[in-house]
Amino acid sequence: MKFDSEKTTSMASHYTEIIKTLGEDVNREGLLKTPERVAKAMQYLTQGYNQDPEQILLGALFKEKYRQMVIVKEIDFYSLCEHHMLPFFGKAHVAYIPDGYITGLSKIARVVDVFARRLQVQERLTTQIKESIQNTLKPLGVMVVIEAQHMCMQMRGVEKQRSITTTSDFTGVFNQAKTREEFINLIK
Repeated sequence: MKFDSEKTTSMASHYTEIIKTLGEDVNREGLLKTPERVAKAMQYLTQGYNQDPEQILLGALFKEKYRQMVIVKEIDFYSLCEHHMLPFFGKAHVAYIPDGYITGLSKIARVVDVFARRLQVQERLTTQIKESIQNTLKPLGVMVVIEAQHMCMQMRGVEKQRSITTTSDFTGVFNQAKTREEFINLIK
């Protein structure tokens, strides 16, 4: 990833002030380059703002008569909670039933990453993935299930280390309980 030098400089100056405010010596050897490293890390972790999920899906769009469920499961993702800017991470399971067009399987995982690489809440992340695939591919239906661990719940606050949050959203033929059940059984 190419970093924006102007953004890096601006963000690094803010991180320098944060480190000072915490009571640390920003001139200590171990912290000399920390503000710049954190600025670059934040740009990397939020690169989804600069990516277009529709273009990713359309970049590998193929006409195909297949009309059965396509599932890409256990897609690892890492995101930042917009409330505390702490990580949350887990697995996304995505299914769609084509209606004339399919996309490259890796493109589904890339769409997950585009939305995960933004300041997020898990509920919105789930819906954005679903809507992007539905609006771009126009399949018979889409279903997304996300299972995640949230550092804002594990490191601070209630400190529940083993908690997992599950969200789901669906459209089209996934409104039928039988189709949803098939998907859930296949991702177990």
